[in-house]
This record gives sequence, structure tokens and C-alpha cells, in this order.
Amino acid sequence: MTTKTGQTSPVILWFRRDLRLGDNPALNHATETGRPIIPVFILDDAGDGRPLGAASKWWLDKSLRALRESLAERGAQLILRRGDSEGELRRLIEHTGAEAVFMNRLFEPDAWARDADIAHSLKSEGVECRGFNGSLMCTPGKLLNGSGGPYKVFTPFHKALMASAVAPAHTMGARELSGAPALDTDDIDDWGLHPSGPDWSKGFDWTPGEAGATAALNAFARGPLKSYSVGRDRPGQPGVSRLSGHLHWGEVHPWQVVRAVRAAVDQGHAPQAEADKFIAEIGWREFSAHLLHHFPHIPHQSFRPEYEAFPWRDDETGFIAWTQGRTGYPIVDAGMRQLWTTGWMHNRVRMIVASFLIKDLLLDWRRGEEWFWDTLVDADLASNSQNWQWVAGSGADASPFFRVFNPITQGEKFDPDGRYVRRWCPELRRLPDKWLHAPWTAPTEVLDDAGIRLGRDYPRPIVDHGEARERALAALKAIARSKYED
Repeated sequence: MTTKTGQTSPVILWFRRDLRLGDNPALNHATETGRPIIPVFILDDAGDGRPLGAASKWWLDKSLRALRESLAERGAQLILRRGDSEGELRRLIEHTGAEAVFMNRLFEPDAWARDADIAHSLKSEGVECRGFNGSLMCTPGKLLNGSGGPYKVFTPFHKALMASAVAPAHTMGARELSGAPALDTDDIDDWGLHPSGPDWSKGFDWTPGEAGATAALNAFARGPLKSYSVGRDRPGQPGVSRLSGHLHWGEVHPWQVVRAVRAAVDQGHAPQAEADKFIAEIGWREFSAHLLHHFPHIPHQSFRPEYEAFPWRDDETGFIAWTQGRTGYPIVDAGMRQLWTTGWMHNRVRMIVASFLIKDLLLDWRRGEEWFWDTLVDADLASNSQNWQWVAGSGADASPFFRVFNPITQGEKFDPDGRYVRRWCPELRRLPDKWLHAPWTAPTEVLDDAGIRLGRDYPRPIVDHGEARERALAALKAIARSKYED
């Protein structure tokens, strides 16, 4: 055991979903101590409450490699450990004589409780533990409504957030972090985060890491932001930020995003209204995180309890067709194929495919949430749960269940030139726009000219949307009667 005291004892900087050096509160406070810093990332398969999905593992692998390089440029070694978080921290403390652990808090219920237990245990033994907010604009619990409770409606939440939350000063990150002892570290290749046998990630066109996040933010602020209110609904156009994965892994702070967007307005790159629209989406992310912190059951239970009695169907064939992009509805299939190929799906299409699973197939929203958790590079417990419940009508400030997206008209409205569908469903590329979003309605000669044999080259619809809509509304009435009778 190495024993050090006072200013010579190192500080353990525990990285989690704050994989950046700039605008990192835990790093900033650690450097202010003047002590040597030991950066560590612990892959705790159980401690965060839910194992990572496959696409998230892919992103984490690349992000950790980028962080390791950034730290090495500053003279610091990123220590990688796998196992129980408290056990690994204790081993590091014993080996180095560290008397402090600094971290940016995780606000999901299981991780929050785990972190509190670790801090309490270590503090009782004389180890300083300090936690900071490095992922949200406002710490959950600090933004409450007039009655002293959490907000359950987005608009007043967002107004309160914008009025009261204070952006921290921008920081670049320490230039030099040398002084910590060399320590044993896991080889990230041994963690097996990158897929193999087969490698299904070849279509992932992302650049994880702080540099990639900064580049994506700058490109968005100087380009698509200027017409964001339109582009956010057009999946065939490059009109969105593609920042969700970077935000989830903390490669960029949300306040950094807001500052960049506001700066773009000041510099004449975008109108104020477009910036406000995008900042509201950052606010929705914040709203979801605060809701999960206050209502820890929402990943697995309906926020509105009456929806727990909803008469979901058991249709494994339909579910598999949905996951494979073989439903017979082109905008749905395009979205699911984009998800599988790239680990991401355009936001408008996420709503369409979720509505189809829940209301056309009448399958439990939790099945869709689980599939997204495994296949999205930006899978986030709060946002994923909240957004699925929003579509299902069971969440806080949710879209009403009786709002059933028509996959045909949604495709015609938001992909009018068929650019999106033709990219992800190339078997339909020769079909004229008039028939593209409902191929089964095309005359036989049109299908022949396009080289399409329904049921072979492209599936027939697995469900009739009109009939499915009536079935969904009947199910809604059933739970409404049940609630009234109770």
C-alpha cells in the first residue's frame, strides 16, 4: 500500500457518462485541489441498474478510446477497470492512498442510490467524496412547481428551467494532469464492446468522443439549425443535430449546446425562433431526466396507472416483422432498417414506428423500449422510457392514445419525394411517388414496371391500418370503462 497525505495524496476522478475534459465540473474541482489526479472508468455491468445495449457498447468503446487519447496528451493515464464500482474504487484507494473521489452524479434511480451508498461508506472511513452535476442543465430536485412537487407538464417545466437554471462558466479542461502514479489498467479490447461474429456495426457513421461532439455541434449550429423546425420532421434531409449519442455519453454538456445555438443566432447563422425550437428539445431531454429521478418506476410501469390494465396483444410474428423492417408500410420499414444499419433513427420516424407497434399491432410499449435500448447508440433510460410512454399515452404530458399515426399519410407528408424510403427500402426505388407509401394500392402494371412482386420483393401489409385503428380505440375504451367502474 502506498501511503500519501495532505496535498500529495491523489484524487480519483471517476468518469461515467461525462466522457469529456471541457465543461467537466468533477475534473475542474479535482484540478483545483492541486493534487495528482487518477482518471478511472469502471465498467459496472450491474451497478447502473440495467446492462448496456449492444449499440451503446459500440459507442462506449470508441468514446473511451478518444478520452484515453485526450488524457494521454495531458500526461494522464485513463485507468480502466471492470467489476463492482465500490470494490474497484476501494482497490484503487488502497493501492494509491487516495483520500478523495470526485465524480459527476448519475441521476437514474439505481445509479443514484448506488452512488449515495458508496459515498456514505467511503466518507465514514475518511475518504472525501464529492459529486457534481455534469450532465443536466439543472440538478433534479431543485426545480419544483408552486406546490413544491415535481413538474408533470413540459411547458411550465421548460419555462421554469429557462428562467431559473444558470449556465456554469465555460471551461476548456486542464492542460496538464501529470503527477499520478502509473497503475494497472484493463485492455479495452478485452472488454469486447465492439461487435464480432458478425460485426453488424459497419454502417455506423459516427465519431464518438469529445472532438466528434464538438464537430457535430458546430456543423449543426452553422447549418441545419437555420431551418430546424422544418428539418426535424424531414427524415430524408440532413436537418437534425445528431447530438443525442454525444449528449448521452457526456461528450458535450447541454449548456455547451445551448451556448452554441445562442451564439449562432447572435452571429446571424439562424433565426431566434429556430434556436428556441431546438433548445426546447434539449428541455424535453431535461424534463425526461427529472421525471425519471422523481418517478423511478417509469421504465417498467406506466406513469398513468390505468394503462397497466391495457389489453395488449401477444403477436410475436408481428413484433419480428417490425424489428426487421418487414411490416409492408414503407416509412415504418425504412425507419427500422435505418435503426439496424446505423444505430440511430430520425426523431419523426421514431414516433411513427412507435405508434405502429403500439397502436397498429397493439403490442406493449415496453417491448419497443427494450428493442430501442439494445439497438440505439443514444439509448438513454429517461428519454427512451418517457418517449415511448408519450406515444403510448401513458406518460406524463403524453400524446393521447387516440392520436394514431397513419403510416401512409405520415410518409406522404414528411417524405414527399420518397428520398428516405428509397434509401432504406431500395426494392421500392423505382416505384413512383404516388404509390411509394402504399405499394399495395399500385396497379399491377405499375408494380411490374418497378420490378416489384408484393409478398416476394416487398411484403404486403401485415395489418390493415384502418381496422387496427378501430381495434386500438376499442381497447382504449375498455380501460376507460374499467377505470370508471373501479
